[in-house]
Amino acid sequence: MFEQESTSGATSDRMLLARLRGGEVDAATELYLRYADRLLRLARRQTAADLAARFDPEDVVQSVFRTFFRRFSAGAYDVPEGSELWKLLLVISLNKLRKLGQHHRAAKRDARRTIGGEDVTQLLGNDEAGAVAHLRLTIQELLESFDATTCRIIELRMEGREVQEI
Repeated sequence: MFEQESTSGATSDRMLLARLRGGEVDAATELYLRYADRLLRLARRQTAADLAARFDPEDVVQSVFRTFFRRFSAGAYDVPEGSELWKLLLVISLNKLRKLGQHHRAAKRDARRTIGGEDVTQLLGNDEAGAVAHLRLTIQELLESFDATTCRIIELRMEGREVQEI
């Protein structure tokens, strides 16, 4: 009726899922321990350097298992005899990483435009002139998103002109 341990002595993924369906929560722990490190290494390798500060690969692994167990409990997943869950977990992981990358590279959140604390310190230095230069650069980047008339109004206000004067 139920599949026994595989020839290598390890309980198969199919058997663990059957145990989990039967209410044995330890089976979920075994599945997690079987694949978590492998998925973590994958997530670390697949996370681009510009995204590393935006999300943690460990959070991705947790999300993969949350998705898997939620869908499994809804009856969406099963493992064919002689197969393992790795390919399914791999696909879920890669999809999550791709979506996170798209999210964090979207226009106003673009991780490639983010600089870290050390970079800011180097950019600004310890002087006020550096801070002002950085502020001007930031404002200039923001102004690029406005039309010419709005930009001119903002520039005049920054120069100290009064609203009535503009």
